This record gives sequence, structure tokens and C-alpha cells, in this order.
Amino acid sequence: MVGHSYECLPEEACGLLGGYADAEKALVCYRTTNIAHSAKLYTVDPKEYLHADRDAEGRGMTILGVFHSHTHTLAYPSPTDVAQAPDPTWHYVLVSLADEAPVVRSYRIVDGKITEEPVVLESR
Repeated sequence: MVGHSYECLPEEACGLLGGYADAEKALVCYRTTNIAHSAKLYTVDPKEYLHADRDAEGRGMTILGVFHSHTHTLAYPSPTDVAQAPDPTWHYVLVSLADEAPVVRSYRIVDGKITEEPVVLESR
């Protein structure tokens, strides 16, 4: 996620997270194209979403959430992010590149309410 975020500068990066629904753990990161081509908002390419969804399904997984970068602001959902949050069961992960070191934070967004959740990195 972080590497993809840097590669997409100056635009926001985006992608999808796949895993087993009952485990609530992302195991696959699908890099996608931001078809909005913007430094202020993102739109996941629908064809790439379909490809990721099919790949996850083929592995017995599902899409658990989405990630995107904030190029100049904190890793906190913007009003646009909240308005565009399509699924209350998803994890919304933000990568901020505003400071020298990247910051990764994850949220649930349900009915406009933002709740932060822990980010745990595990080695495989």
C-alpha cells in the first residue's frame, strides 16, 4: 500500500484488500488505478475492481475493504471519503504521505460515523 502510494504521486493511490470474511484480516492487496487522476480524490477502476473481486473469490476470499492515499493531509477520512464509503462492513485504510514518514490508519465508516480500528502488521 505504501509503495503504491508513493508510485502514484502526485495523484492519490487506491486499491482493494482481500481476505477471509470471518477472519477480518486482509491477506491480499490489489493495487488499482485511480481513474479520477486526482490528488484530492480517488475512484477505483471498475474493471480492476471486478478482476480483484473475481481473484479473491477464486481464492475463497472476499473484498474486505479499500485503501487510498492522502498526498498532503492526515490519514483521516475526509468528508468526501465518508460520503463515498460504499459498504459499512468494509475497512477503509488511509496512507498519509503528508509527513516525512508514511502513516497508515484504518477505519470503519457506518452511517457517516467514523471509528478508528487498530492496524496490525504480521510477517508471513
